[in-house]
Amino acid sequence: MYILGNILIGLGNVLDILLSIYMWIVIIGALISWVNPDPYNPIVRFLRGATYPMFSWIRRRLPLTIGGIDFSPIIVIAAIVFLKYALARTIIESGYRLKGGL
Repeated sequence: MYILGNILIGLGNVLDILLSIYMWIVIIGALISWVNPDPYNPIVRFLRGATYPMFSWIRRRLPLTIGGIDFSPIIVIAAIVFLKYALARTIIESGYRLKGGL
């Protein structure tokens, strides 16, 4: 069972890292939306391509634009933090329990 435990620990850690990276992409994408960046810049195109589908999905379901301020990045960050603590940590702790630790 320790092999399955190690696989779960690795999977949980990879998920945690991927969620952290996406959280930083969302933060940088939200910050860059405050200025008028060059739309042909490859970095700006990547950030918009990585964040716009999630933001538009949130905007369609929860119209949280108050006073011209869009709160969809905050909702996305809250969902990422929830997934990090609820899903990734659960997978990691399950792996440690299968190994006989904790």
